[in-house]
Amino acid sequence: MADEADNEQLWRDLLTEHYSPTLHMRRRYRRYPGNPRCKQCLVPLGGPVHPIVRMITKKAPSRKNPRFCDTCETFAETHPGGAEIELSMLFADVRGSTTLAEQSTPAQFHHLMARFHKEASNAVIDTDGLVDRIVGDEVVGLFLPMLADHARQAVGAAIRLLEATGHRDEGGPWAPVGAGVHTGVAYVGSVGLGHERDFTALGDAVNVTARLASVAAAGEVLVSEEAYRQAALDLGDTETRRLELKGKTEPIDVRVVRVRPAVEAGVPVGA
Repeated sequence: MADEADNEQLWRDLLTEHYSPTLHMRRRYRRYPGNPRCKQCLVPLGGPVHPIVRMITKKAPSRKNPRFCDTCETFAETHPGGAEIELSMLFADVRGSTTLAEQSTPAQFHHLMARFHKEASNAVIDTDGLVDRIVGDEVVGLFLPMLADHARQAVGAAIRLLEATGHRDEGGPWAPVGAGVHTGVAYVGSVGLGHERDFTALGDAVNVTARLASVAAAGEVLVSEEAYRQAALDLGDTETRRLELKGKTEPIDVRVVRVRPAVEAGVPVGA
């Protein structure tokens, strides 16, 4: 029990302290070019400069788990568990991906999804978020309380992703994306067994965020009231919508943030 309590406190400090070494490492390593990256610390695990980065950082790809560097994999295996914390989460996915696949060749659809994955990763990482997973047409980003403004960063990442996929363009998006952002309590840490462990979040708040993304239209970010309150962003007039989410007994109020083409929004192109 002592080890479990110690691990919980360690994870809580790593995830919540504003001077967390995790945040320091991520901001340092994201400046180095290369892909893929360690999910936890962001050190590049591939790319043309990887050998140099490896000499500088002393970090190598894990032989057991390709999602991590060897240092973070060892930490996850030797410090199982996590902590219940409040965080902000972003779920976003490509609307109508089945139709897009039907209308494209397999190679064209592959290139579309690869482009989406790249833009989604950049949107999350550049706002200090952690890419929990990118699977198929969906991205999940976690914004931890070691960021003093995690809700603001999550909403910003969602808007950035929609802009990067062309929702501000006069000709329309090259990938129609809808997103959900929610702030709530989840269990975050090293989940799983042995080398199958993963750094992720679990709990009802995660499910709520996923449901919000699933009902967002292309060009919309559905932001829960709690996330909207904590983000404290001036987003102009926003629609308030009450939603009945699948699996939830009570409705949830959200703010609808729309990303429209500049001309439609009344903003001169290039402004």
